[in-house]
Parts: sequence; structure tokens; C-alpha cells
Amino acid sequence: MATIKDVAKKAGVSIATVSRVINKSPQASKAAITSVEEAMKSLGYRPNANARALVSRKTNTIGVLVSDVSDPFFGSLLKAVDKVARQNNKHLLIGNGDYDANTEREAIEFLINSCSESLVLHSKALPDKELIALAKEAPGLVLINRYIPEIAKRCIFFDNLKGAYIATEFLIRNGHKHIAYINSDNNIDDAYDRKAGYINALKDNGLPTPDNYIIAAQATDQGGKEAMIRLLSTQHRITAVVAYNDSMAAGALLALEDSNIAVPDEISVIGFDNGLISRYVRPKLTTINYPIQIMAEQAAQLSLELIKNSDYSAINNSFVPTLVIRGSVSHKSG
Repeated sequence: MATIKDVAKKAGVSIATVSRVINKSPQASKAAITSVEEAMKSLGYRPNANARALVSRKTNTIGVLVSDVSDPFFGSLLKAVDKVARQNNKHLLIGNGDYDANTEREAIEFLINSCSESLVLHSKALPDKELIALAKEAPGLVLINRYIPEIAKRCIFFDNLKGAYIATEFLIRNGHKHIAYINSDNNIDDAYDRKAGYINALKDNGLPTPDNYIIAAQATDQGGKEAMIRLLSTQHRITAVVAYNDSMAAGALLALEDSNIAVPDEISVIGFDNGLISRYVRPKLTTINYPIQIMAEQAAQLSLELIKNSDYSAINNSFVPTLVIRGSVSHKSG
């Protein structure tokens, strides 16, 4: 027996779109109506009460997609969205995307099918085109840490490139000329942008950008430790390291400690995110502040407002990085 999921697949649309067609929703486009009706006829599908209820049913939930529920960064994001949810008598429904397009797609389908009107998505793997289409179907959809021009007012985003540029330039201003970069091996724009910020800062200051000064690894403390060990094994002269995030920076600090290399006297280290770990490693970590709590609160509030008024616009969608100076960077003379 054919299901609503089978119809959606054959018609090339989401389950929510099929439900809108079944319910004769004015939000369903003519093209969607035609393709869904043809798919239902071809499959012999007869809509049941559950399918008809999908659009009309509402729940007091905010659906949130994160990329890795085990990452403290996303814990901060979820806590901030939950704060707004509680203020509005709602609860969270959480999906994990794991930086994978199919996993993200399935998680978003689950959130939509669970009747979450509000959606805050940290989507890194789905293409722009697919997210634009989803935004047309879900009035309360908001993207966080991503910018798509066609749905700009639905995006709460951060300048990752500038953040890495600021971090690298700070090291250069402190006399460092041999600066390595530990990057995430995730195939996402954050990794590309932060690497580009590092390279741009070196170029703008007349410094070389050798590939063997850049190592990619898992964006965890263990990944940072392994990357730092690989950098040390090259025996290149390194006086400073920029890390993709604070967890990787913490792992780099551990590798340096195990190698009896003093931080910051021999090698300086700078992180990214200003997460909780940055204040508890030794030395305390100089890092780039990423205001994820404020961004997530704003994304949740924007999502709730868009449901009431599709023309609503946030006061500020773009957030800029700032440097947090602690004890892991020293001046290098000569």
C-alpha cells in the first residue's frame, strides 16, 4: 500500500507539500498540485485522516536542527532557543544533521511532520535551492549560521572569514611570521571561510601561505591534538597556531604540553568560538567570540514572529566577530 512518503518521493516534493495539496491549502502551488495529484493517481494512493491532519494540526513546539548534539557549541544554541521557547510556552523538538545532506533532510522532514510551525535550522549540507523551497513551504523556517540571498530575511549569520582574519592578524601584529592553521575536515562553508580568512590575512601582510602549514582534522579536542602532532612532526618552524575552534585549540595545547613546548613562550595558540573550554584550559585561550547564544535567541524569536507576520524582518541578521584576549598568545620579537 502506497504511503504519503511514496507520493512525496514520486512527485519530487516534501511530505508537507503533499499534505497541503490533500488539504487544498492555498499555499500549494499549481505545479505542486499537478505533480502530487498525478503521483497519487499513479500509485493508487488514498489520503487518510492523518495525512489530512498534518497541515491543520499545530503543536507547541519549536523544531531545531543542529549539526552535532555532542558539541558544546550546539548545546549553547539549544539552550538559547529553549529560553525563547519557554518564554512563549513552547517546547523543543531536536533533530541531528551530522553534516550530512540525507540526514539533515530526514531530520527536517521529521520536524515538519511533527507539526513544528517554528523551525530553527543549522543546516550545512543541504543545497541552497532545497532550503529556499523549504522556506516557501514553512513560514516559520529560519536558518542560523548560514546566508542565502534569496531568503536573506530568514537568515541569522556570522562572518566566519573575518573572524579567522582577525585571529591571524592579531598574531602577525604580535610579531609572528610562521603561523600554522588547524582546520576542520568537515565539508562545510565555515571550514572554507575560516581557512580563507587565515590565508587572506597572511597575504595582506606579505607572508607566505605554504600548504604544509595547514592541517585538517575532526573538529574535536582529539582532532586538534592529532593535527598539532602532525604539524610538529614536519619540523617546520612554527611560532603560532590558529585553530578552527576552541576544542581543537585545547587539543593542540595538550599536544604541546606533552611535547614539553611552552605556550605561549615557544608557540602561541588562538581559538575560535569563545566557548566554555576557552576559560578553563591553561593558559586561558585567546579566541574569537562567536555570539551563538544571542544569535540563537534572535533566530527563535524571528521564527515565531514570521508565523504571525510573514513580512516581519529582524532588526539585525548579521553578527561580527570580536577578539577575546587571554593568555595563550605572546609577542614574538625578531
